[in-house]
Amino acid sequence: MSEPATLQRVLQRHFVGYADRHRLDGHRLKVCRHLLNCHTPALGGIQYQCDQCHCQVPQYHSCRDRHCPQCQGRATRQWSERQQQAILPVTYYHLVFTLPHELNGWVQLHPEIIYSLLFQAVWTTLKAFGANPKRLGGKLGMTAVLHTWGQNLSQHVHLHCLVPGGVLTENQEWHSARSTYLFPVRALSRHFRGKMVSALRECATAGKLDRITRADEIDQLLDQLMKKDWVVYSKPCINHTETIIRYLARYSHKIAISDQRIIGMKDDQVHFQYQDYRDDQSKVMKLDTDEFIRRFLLHVLPNGFMRIRHYGLLANRCRKASLERIRKILAQPAKAEEHPEADEAGDYPCPKCHKGHLVAIWRINPVWPLPVRGPG
Repeated sequence: MSEPATLQRVLQRHFVGYADRHRLDGHRLKVCRHLLNCHTPALGGIQYQCDQCHCQVPQYHSCRDRHCPQCQGRATRQWSERQQQAILPVTYYHLVFTLPHELNGWVQLHPEIIYSLLFQAVWTTLKAFGANPKRLGGKLGMTAVLHTWGQNLSQHVHLHCLVPGGVLTENQEWHSARSTYLFPVRALSRHFRGKMVSALRECATAGKLDRITRADEIDQLLDQLMKKDWVVYSKPCINHTETIIRYLARYSHKIAISDQRIIGMKDDQVHFQYQDYRDDQSKVMKLDTDEFIRRFLLHVLPNGFMRIRHYGLLANRCRKASLERIRKILAQPAKAEEHPEADEAGDYPCPKCHKGHLVAIWRINPVWPLPVRGPG
């Protein structure tokens, strides 16, 4: 029987040794410290007492790191509640743009540059198709979420895009999409490929890809990538507000692996579930702890990098005005804004007697653990 495990428990048992054996940058060390300390005395918290049986229960603060599986459930709920105001009563389309795996090495060398170019190339492609008078002939909107992983924790960089099915024309009219796939996938793929390769060449010429040092590698690889098909996926979604919100929430704050997928630890291996899309079967993968941690750290985003972005009609600077205009055209009133109470102000039932409720009695000061160290 393997030992029950979470990502935090894997790190608690194996990360110090991993950090001693491998040279990690300060940002990854900081992320791992957050995950190790989440909901532990290291972050402090609040001491609660039951108003019936008087048992005392400590509740420790969360780290709120976007890579932490313990924190992303709450972050997803809060983000979804904010998105209620931005959903239109139209059919939405889910598109996925995938970078070829040949670029994975470059991503590790220049993650921030290539992730930014991916957002730019995808939006430039969709914006051009939406503005084309032979297609929709107007201004499109897009919400995009960056994912960098596959089900087995391998590097698989792709952008999930949710696009309202229509455009706002220059005459201030709403032109609905009629196609079941929004735009032709093959045409999207070729346009996306051209934009991304062109952007990479420009960055290389400007000296921004200076960590790629092998002679002629840039030209050879980009020439090779122009000869292959790039993967783009598209399908329509149901046009109900709650369904769209739930659909987008599945991707918005998802991380490389959740605690629910980790089955256990045994013999210095981590066992976790993954979906094999080749035969659409759920399977179990076993990785040595070092390899598991290495793969997880592949997906730590650059410090401050925005992995959720809004464009066009949904851009932050014009979203409110655009939505009001479109709803007026469609004669659909905006959904009333909800203001749910914060989790901290919630009603906590007693986990012991199940009759009383927990009442805060004092604040718990942080108790700092020994620092996670890298190679000295």
